[in-house]
Amino acid sequence: MAIKEDIENSVQEAEIREPLIQDNNNLSNGEDGPSQKSSSGHPWMVYFSTFVAVCGSYAFGACAGYSSPTQSAIREELSLSLAEYSVFGSILTFGAMIGAITSGPIADFIGRKGALRVSAAVCVAGWLAIYFAEGALALDIGRLATGYGMGVFSYVVPVFIAEISPKNLRGALTTVNQFMICMGVSVAFIIGTVLSWRVLALTGLVPCAVLVLGLFLIPESPRWLAKRGREKDFEVALQKLRGKDVDIIQEAAEIQDYITTLEQLPKPKLLELFHRRYLRSVIIGVGLMVCQQFGGINGVCFYTGEIFETAGFSSSIGTITYAILQVIVTGMGAFFIDKAGRKPLLLVSGSGLVLGCLLAAIAFYMKVNEIALQAVPALAVTGILLYIASFSAGMGAVPWVVMSEIFPINIKGQAGSLATLVNWFGAWLCSYTFNFLMSWSTYGTFLLYAAINALAILFVIMIVPETKGRTLEQIQAAINK
Repeated sequence: MAIKEDIENSVQEAEIREPLIQDNNNLSNGEDGPSQKSSSGHPWMVYFSTFVAVCGSYAFGACAGYSSPTQSAIREELSLSLAEYSVFGSILTFGAMIGAITSGPIADFIGRKGALRVSAAVCVAGWLAIYFAEGALALDIGRLATGYGMGVFSYVVPVFIAEISPKNLRGALTTVNQFMICMGVSVAFIIGTVLSWRVLALTGLVPCAVLVLGLFLIPESPRWLAKRGREKDFEVALQKLRGKDVDIIQEAAEIQDYITTLEQLPKPKLLELFHRRYLRSVIIGVGLMVCQQFGGINGVCFYTGEIFETAGFSSSIGTITYAILQVIVTGMGAFFIDKAGRKPLLLVSGSGLVLGCLLAAIAFYMKVNEIALQAVPALAVTGILLYIASFSAGMGAVPWVVMSEIFPINIKGQAGSLATLVNWFGAWLCSYTFNFLMSWSTYGTFLLYAAINALAILFVIMIVPETKGRTLEQIQAAINK
């Protein structure tokens, strides 16, 4: 719970100042007075700290991308059944649910850097268990451990970036988190086509090592230090992030004032999230996570190679193309999120997801019924690539951005934890059931996902507000009117 409250420490302290800035140019260029100066003074430490933190995001992606290129080799070498491998693929998300639940207390007790170290250590143990595995049990234990690390990273990395970044850099730097997740997935896909599954597991140790070493060189989150009452350390960390010649007095005072206000707000119990004044925010945040996960992304991501093989297309070529496209489109989405707005990106993304699923469904229907078989591989690959490009453009990152904006600050911790738990449960359910659905009906699976993504479009149109360029107060006013 605390970790979600601390996301808002960064977002809201900027938004407290925002109504005071009347010039639209100032809104686009950064902060006023000393805060603006701190934003543009010497951001190199902010950039470096972000780089270190997103090594955790890369490790996240490496975990998620591991199962797709290794499925055939692991099943053959260890004689795993389809059900056993489905457990191995999906137990990652179960571990992530545990990590997501426990990451808040860990990050609040030992700090953001401490939580990142714990997560990296658990991931290292998990990768080593997978590397030395001789049966399903060791594989599952290793996968569960890497999933736990993913769950912690999914909370702590964006929180840490948000808490160290000045307002004019926060949006861009926070989206680097999603970009590096996609990069980790993509690299795992590509090198997994040439490396054995055991060696591929060892490559997961690299980002963890870089993260642990880098943490010795960067400051702790100033907002966490302030919240813990470590005023001297707080000022030192903030000064280091903003630059030694930058005046941090105003920003430091605003952070301290905001933390004081935060501690005075009531902290409702879980069931109180469903009271009328909070209900719409919860519906939006949780609903977007349902839309993101139940549309099939983790099934497609975890088992991409098998999908291409089923369609009669080269698994290695398809996987590499998928990986490159995902990185490019995610980068483009990160660039446009503060320009086009959240809702337009979600609608464009959802439309592409529906079309991609329909193309894949048509391709597999043609294969089952032996209609124009020569066109099946190209049609299936086009559908899958359109699907992943569309997801990367909006549905991948935007729900997390909206979730960080949509909840009132006094419920942000519990509501954010609930939404994240729903997200990981959906990821587990999708990844576990995908192979069974494909065994039931290849084209029926993608028709089901197309229907879910169509419902997601309706949900976005009818329920989700645009949050771009609004303060938290304006967002709450739009939700509760």
